[in-house]
Amino acid sequence: MKSNTEIVAMLNKVLTSELTSINQYFLHARIYKNWGFSQLNDKCYKKSILDMKQADKLIERILFLEGLPNLQQLGQLSIGEETPEMLNCDYHFQLTQRTTIQQAIALCESQQDYVSRDMLSDILEGEEEHIDWIETQQYQLEQLGLEKYLQAQL
Repeated sequence: MKSNTEIVAMLNKVLTSELTSINQYFLHARIYKNWGFSQLNDKCYKKSILDMKQADKLIERILFLEGLPNLQQLGQLSIGEETPEMLNCDYHFQLTQRTTIQQAIALCESQQDYVSRDMLSDILEGEEEHIDWIETQQYQLEQLGLEKYLQAQL
């Protein structure tokens, strides 16, 4: 099924964001694991796997639309050196990613590509849930202080 090249380009932009997210969350997970923070490791690792599954859906959709998925492009990773910085890097990345997905949804809606729109809406829901999780972690950090927060993550 041949699709609008603008939609394929936007799906590739979301794909680039997902591929970047896989790498950022996977590296953060391994850093947390190295430090012994198993709860943070588990959350970031699961997020990287979810992003991999979302990237797979995007690749399949782009191919279905007779486009070429761009797996060569990767955005800049934001890697923190301490837990609060890592959470902030992930938070700002998620906000940017959410905006990209919202723009893609709007384009699909305007071009009446409702299947792509629905797929992107599902992805957006997952990203917003993760934003909420990060905001919760930031709140806990603020309320508990770094030492108590990290102790709870062991």
